[in-house]
Amino acid sequence: MNIENHTIQILGDLVKSLPVGTNLGLYYFLWMLLRGELLASRGAVFPALSALGLEAEAVRRSWASMRYGSWRIDKLLESWRDFVKSEDKWVPVRYAGYKVKALDLTAYWRLRLKIALSKHYDSTAGKALKAVVFGLIGEVGKVGEERVILLTDIIRADLDNPSEADLEQEVLKKIADDLKSDEIVALDAGFKLKALLEVGVKAFVLRLAKNFTACRNFLPEDKGGRPSEYGEVIRPLARKYKDNLIEATKPDRTAVFEENGVEIKVEYWDGLILRDQKVSPENTLFWVVAVHSPFYEEPMLFAIPFPMNGQDASGIYLNRWPIEQPPLASKQMIGAHRQFVSSEESSYRLPELTLLAGSILTYLSAKLPPIPTGFWDRKPKRTSGRLRRYLKNIPFSNLSHPKSGRIRKKNSATDHLPKGILGHRRSKPSSTV
Repeated sequence: MNIENHTIQILGDLVKSLPVGTNLGLYYFLWMLLRGELLASRGAVFPALSALGLEAEAVRRSWASMRYGSWRIDKLLESWRDFVKSEDKWVPVRYAGYKVKALDLTAYWRLRLKIALSKHYDSTAGKALKAVVFGLIGEVGKVGEERVILLTDIIRADLDNPSEADLEQEVLKKIADDLKSDEIVALDAGFKLKALLEVGVKAFVLRLAKNFTACRNFLPEDKGGRPSEYGEVIRPLARKYKDNLIEATKPDRTAVFEENGVEIKVEYWDGLILRDQKVSPENTLFWVVAVHSPFYEEPMLFAIPFPMNGQDASGIYLNRWPIEQPPLASKQMIGAHRQFVSSEESSYRLPELTLLAGSILTYLSAKLPPIPTGFWDRKPKRTSGRLRRYLKNIPFSNLSHPKSGRIRKKNSATDHLPKGILGHRRSKPSSTV
């Protein structure tokens, strides 16, 4: 298989339905991203496009397609998913009869940008920093032995109210509305159980903090005094407070399953409610599962909205990790961790395209034969970095570009328009008396 021609044919199919002119500009732009030209230009768009060997006018048109073109990322994602599923190489991951979806937030740090932005916690800085933040939702599947996610939604923070908390709420509402009866969503501990229950997510596996506590939904035995309104406090994992050890609550039941020849213990607490809720038959119940695996230093603690065995809950959560791959490929493999665009729309459109390009790289690298970086790479793996380095070495002029008549420059009449400095000179508004 000719890898480079196969790749550009896919890009052509992806953009051909867009308006004429815009599709050609985005075709160039996506090819530039897949080659990792932003790495060499340190995030500058014009030098990255110019490195393809395009003429100056083509560079400007490609940039204008990204900034002003009539396209939306949700339509491009839909086209990409349709293409992947049509090849029948991607198979959805299933546990307990459910297809797994994953959800996460990702941020592109923009400390000096002069527009209203969200703030996202940076572990290196130890504090929240200004960033362009997105909510990501995707379907988890496999291509051969490689886990690959198909992004279904890239959700922007509201420019009028760019709070990350509001974005998180919007993402949870989106998944609550779209989740099908045979789907379950896996979430990391950054999301709160209370928020999931409030928006009505029907099926989820949520990683909980080590110090998580909950309550029973029935009153404890009356020992005299003022009647209690809250159930018994449940603490799944023991913890230390200063020099005192706070014991864990005895589980309602335990089980053991075997994985890779190792026995893994599972503990269950059934029919719980949130710590701040009073006992009531109207409360929404959840179940807590603690998985004690020798593969991990500390037990994994999960909340689920219905009974489920620990092996399935653990498998569903561990299949959350592919949602981390598109941002990783976008920032590190493609070079979008550093960006030099400043308008509001460009600051969101550029990361959206790099997330799409990262997804394309990940899928193609999983589907295609392993590509060695050099003679020393004797056992190459199917990674997006190897594919990106291979594409980087292919001269742009040697490619057989898509033959579709729709992917072309738009030949608009411009003779009647002012040229040069007159083309962008602004006249002062006329004064009124």
